[in-house]
Order: sequence, then structure tokens, then C-alpha cells
Amino acid sequence: MFRRHCLKLMLAGSAFALSSGFAQAQMAASIDKPVTITFYNYNLASASAGADATRDLLREFMEANPNITVKGVPVPSNEILSRVQADIVAGQQPDVAQLVFRDLIYIANDLGANALEVMVPPFELAKQFEGMIPQGIDLGKVDNKTYGLAYTFSTPILYYNADLFRKAGLDPDKPPRTWSEVKAYGEAINKATGKHGFFPGAYGPVDGTFVYQAIAMSNGGNVRDGNKLTFADAEGLEAVQMLRSMVDSGAHARIDVGSHQDTMASGNLGMFLYTSAVQSSLLKSAKGKFDLRVAAMPGFGEKPTRPTNSGSALFVFSKDPAKRRAAYELLKFLTSKQAYTVITTKIGYLPLRLDIVDDPKYLAGWVAENPMIRPNLEQLSRLTPNVAFPGPNYRQVEKMMMDGVREAVFGKGDAAAVLKAAQQDAQRLMPR
Repeated sequence: MFRRHCLKLMLAGSAFALSSGFAQAQMAASIDKPVTITFYNYNLASASAGADATRDLLREFMEANPNITVKGVPVPSNEILSRVQADIVAGQQPDVAQLVFRDLIYIANDLGANALEVMVPPFELAKQFEGMIPQGIDLGKVDNKTYGLAYTFSTPILYYNADLFRKAGLDPDKPPRTWSEVKAYGEAINKATGKHGFFPGAYGPVDGTFVYQAIAMSNGGNVRDGNKLTFADAEGLEAVQMLRSMVDSGAHARIDVGSHQDTMASGNLGMFLYTSAVQSSLLKSAKGKFDLRVAAMPGFGEKPTRPTNSGSALFVFSKDPAKRRAAYELLKFLTSKQAYTVITTKIGYLPLRLDIVDDPKYLAGWVAENPMIRPNLEQLSRLTPNVAFPGPNYRQVEKMMMDGVREAVFGKGDAAAVLKAAQQDAQRLMPR
């Protein structure tokens, strides 16, 4: 509470500037002399290709902008928000930070991130947004202002083991389209092969939230309406009861929520609903061992799916006009056609610009060689923002929701009673 109070006191001085609307002094018109900005980035802290690709992008940006030096600050994803908080309190706020969408409301309301509509002249911002999918831009909005510009993100897709399909007498060229088909396929795989039929990455305390929300929203549900929690309402409850019925029938595996990806990679899971960001890793694991394929996420009958997003956005915290300009130039570059070509081909995330998908200058050749990305690209037309929670207790509310979902799906009690009790308890921590 002390840290949050300090943050609010420090940020109070900027409230007048933000409420007074756009002023040219908010951001320098150009960079006329050398300036250094910091970029807190969790891809840089990884041991994957994402670190190398990010370093290459930053090097290319600085070569094209010799007056701007970007100091990359590697911070693991599970530590980056705390690091940003601590450095702001110490008066050393980052200029740009890669942060996840679950923290969006807190970042906008409490950490002092700059709304792009306030910082950037309207004509310039409109030009930057040209070609970006509107649903992607909406991911980083709070109260109709863009605080986070979507950067690395993905949606849930269905990975499946075509070899297990064949052994179970299923046609691998006809993956399940609905949840009732997933249940039938999962039961068949489990019975015929002894392997696990299906598992969604929907139960992890952090990474599972967006998959769970995608399932609930595809049935017409939602997790909140303003400050009122709704995840136990009829449509959301029906989605959780569907998952529970698959567990009870044996179609849905009972495995550790932290081992799902390894189980799929080892060939012991028939179907796996999870982020497209792990596609490259799963392909490497499956090579020479089993036939890995992908399909769009299943839906409830004829209802259109509403895939929600995982991943991150770029937030600007700079207060100095020159650093704000430098930070915005970095945002522009990292969400450009060229950068998204690197992000998609080297890191595995989706492009925010669909006009590069069939352009031979950018992604056309790669997509032709990697057709497994197509189902996820098709889903972007229905992209639905992963809902963040408001208030100082937002992470505890999210945890209580996910604890309730796991207990409702895997526990022995009545799913409806469990989920409603979790919603009632979490509601006490919501703002009034």
C-alpha cells in the first residue's frame, strides 16, 4: 500500500497535463541531438530466439536513427512489472516497457503510462495506425485511449497429433470444429491409445487466463461487466461445465497444469488448445516423432469463436519531450511492416498488420512455407481483448477466479456452486 501511495503522489503532478489535452510540448517534433532511452523488455531476458531477434531489431532501429540510443534492459516476464514499479518509485522510470495485457488498467491508471492520443499529434497517430487491424489496436485501450500498443501477441489454436487420430480411427484431415466433437475425439483417443485425449492451457495462474476467457467468451460469456464480476453467470458457467463434463468422461486429461506443453511435445496428448507462440517449439519437438497439425479453436455449435489475446504491448513512460519522441519512434519501428516480419518469423507471434501476410516483400514466402499459421491469422478477424480487472486488488481477483475455475473443472463438488462461490468472494475485492 505504501508503494501504491507513493506512486499516486508522484503521478499526481502529471494529472493536469494529461487532462488538459494534447499540447505540442508533450512530445518533441524531432530528434535534433543525441538522446538515450531505456527499453525494459522480457524477450531480451529469455534464452530463446526472441532475445536475438529483439537485439537485431534494436540494432537496426539505432542504425536508422543515429541520434537515438536504446538501452535494452532485460527483465524476466514474471518480474518486469515489479521492476517498473520499483524504478518509478526511485525516480528512474523506464522510457518504454514491454508489459502484459493483464496489467493494462493498473498501468494506465496507476503507473502513469502516456496515452498515445495525448502524447502524439492526431494526424501522426492516425498515420501510424493505418494498416493495423482495429481489433489489435483495441487491445491496449482504456477509456478509449491507447496506453499500450500491441506488440507481441497471439490467440489460442488447437494443436493435434495426427498419428493419434489415425490410431483412434479419426480422420486427421477433419479436426474437431465444436466442443462436442472435441469431447468425442478425446474419448476415442483415450480409449484406443491409452494416451490423453485433450487438454487446454486454460488453468495456469497467469498464462491460462486468456485461454479460459476465450472459451467462456466464445459461448457468449464474460468475466466482468464494469466492476461487477460475471464469470459465474449462465454462459460462462456453461463453458466451465462443458470442460467438467469432458474431465468426467475421460476426454479431458487430468495432468499438472504446468506440464501441458511437455505432454503435447512428447506425443502423449491428442489435442492441445494453447497460444500460437509455442508453435515453433512444438514443431521442433514433434519433428521425426509424430505428425503435428493445427486447427482453429473449437466453438460452441454454430456460435462464432471469440479468441482472446495473450502477449504484450509497448507502453511509454517518458516525461521528457525529446525522450517521448524517441520512445514513439521506437514504437513506430517495432510495429512496422519490417519489424512484424521479424517478430512473426523469428519469435512466432502474430503480425498486427495483415497486409504483409501475402506481400512477397514481407511474409508471403514464409507463410507459404509455414501454412500452419493460417488458422491463427483467420481468427484475427474475431480477436477479442483479454479482459483485465480494475482496482488495487486486480491480481488477487484474477487468481480467485482461476482458482475457482480449476476447482470447478477438476474438483468433486458441484461446478456451479464452486464457481458462484468464487465469484462472490472475489467480488468483495472489486472497486465499488
